[in-house]
Amino acid sequence: MTAQIARASNPAGTTAMWVRDRLDGLWCDEDFAGWYPRDGRPGLSPAQLATVCVLQFLLGLSDRQAAEAVRCRIDFKYALTMELDDPGFHHSVLADFRERLAQDDRADRLLDLALARLKEAGLVRERTAQRTDSTHVLATVRDLTRLELVTEAVRAALEEVARTAGHLLIGLVDEDWGRRYGRPVRLGKNPTRPKTRILAAGNDACRLLGHLHRDVVSYRPGPQAEALRQIVVQHYYRDAAGRLSWRTADDNGLPPSSSAIVSPYDTTARYVRHGHIIRWKGFAAHLTETCASDSVNVITDVATTSAATNDSQALPGIHSRLARRGLLPAEHLVDGGYTSLVHLERAAREHQVTVTGPLPGNPTRQHRRNEGFDRDDFHIDFERRQVTCPQGQVSAGWHGPYPTSSPTAAPLIVARFTKSQCQPCPDRPRCTSSRESARNVGFPPRELRDLQVRVRTEQQTSEWKARYAVRSGVEGTINEFAHGHGMRHCRYRGQPKAHLQHVLTAIAVNIERLSARSATEETSSPRPPTAFQTFLDQQAIPRSKSWRTLGT
Repeated sequence: MTAQIARASNPAGTTAMWVRDRLDGLWCDEDFAGWYPRDGRPGLSPAQLATVCVLQFLLGLSDRQAAEAVRCRIDFKYALTMELDDPGFHHSVLADFRERLAQDDRADRLLDLALARLKEAGLVRERTAQRTDSTHVLATVRDLTRLELVTEAVRAALEEVARTAGHLLIGLVDEDWGRRYGRPVRLGKNPTRPKTRILAAGNDACRLLGHLHRDVVSYRPGPQAEALRQIVVQHYYRDAAGRLSWRTADDNGLPPSSSAIVSPYDTTARYVRHGHIIRWKGFAAHLTETCASDSVNVITDVATTSAATNDSQALPGIHSRLARRGLLPAEHLVDGGYTSLVHLERAAREHQVTVTGPLPGNPTRQHRRNEGFDRDDFHIDFERRQVTCPQGQVSAGWHGPYPTSSPTAAPLIVARFTKSQCQPCPDRPRCTSSRESARNVGFPPRELRDLQVRVRTEQQTSEWKARYAVRSGVEGTINEFAHGHGMRHCRYRGQPKAHLQHVLTAIAVNIERLSARSATEETSSPRPPTAFQTFLDQQAIPRSKSWRTLGT
């Protein structure tokens, strides 16, 4: 009866109905068997709950609205294979199910299963071109000053203790504490008596932590108390006299942004700044999609990292997950943030994937200023382990390769020249600016050096530029996620739940794209020309075919 009414009321079908008709559902209950205990009362169908979560993100529904749609919308009942009189479930079930999905790597496993179903249906295939880009994601936290952060961390810890062991606060909390922490802190950038407030908040935090530590037998500190301890360490220190002092950049230093907590309610969010424009507190989302001209673009991977994580560090994990899903690309188009010699060589060796993206330029001062002798002007002889400068001098030393501190940087070989070689040279000012030392030349090992030269040469060809231009299309996908599905702002707190949000959004975007394409449609029809464009063509007046050519 459900199918009959759904067909009669929606002859053309809906996205929710497409999931049942084309894929026979994204999941089955057996896929989730390992996530539940074997004993106890039977729960609701996890396959149905997962499908509801995807449809919820597809349509931008709240938990209450999604539960109501399951009760009232005929296409939801059809997609979930429910009877017409099925009352559905309470909306709080969705929050409990998300808690289960956020554990371990279950969000990625959910995407694995969905992509496996799409692959079985022939809607996505391996060894096609794919592209990746990242965008910033704002955490669900307030933008706090350092003083507000410490004060709010004390208040959050007091709230936690009051909920779980309120008797421990007797004798500790007085009237002054009630005034300072009785409500959410709002101090602004220029509070009155800032030094007094700084010392008062720090002393209160230390007293509270010491009080909880003394009662460790009867009370085990929770996550808010642990966050308070870390926040106190990153903002205060004890001087030689044992007095509590405020950290500054010049006085005992501040922690790096990669480890500094920005909110007591989300200890995984981080602050980062890109240039002078983009500054945010939260995470970074990396989206990978297919970009073959003869098929619909399908999201094949979603990665959620700390905002302070470099893009290039996410690339090996992306390839590992794509290999597990059997969806590795033949060519992977990325921007300059993802490219490094180490990752290009590793992707080709381990996964037979060609990573296409602009390699960073020569970092030497001579190359940046386009004057003097840069590293490429020196002839490197790996067989004899020596380097010859443009004036014919041969290096006196060959050292390395030395490992670098960055996991994305290649090992470095250093060839050294002596002072006796460099000081009499008439071209010394063009080679080095130092008057005391001689020139040193650093370069990667032979395999990586050959790869570097080859890739940089290819990047100058028109064929490479035309092939790489396809990468810019991923910006439209980023815009679709951010503005069409609200991915720019986290719905939930914590990186695991933010990643779950991104995975559910990716699955929703996939079924939305695939369901919008007719089963008989092979390729999307080009956009017809406008009336003015038609007039220009009739009059044989040349016109720009793309907005990218306006400046030429």
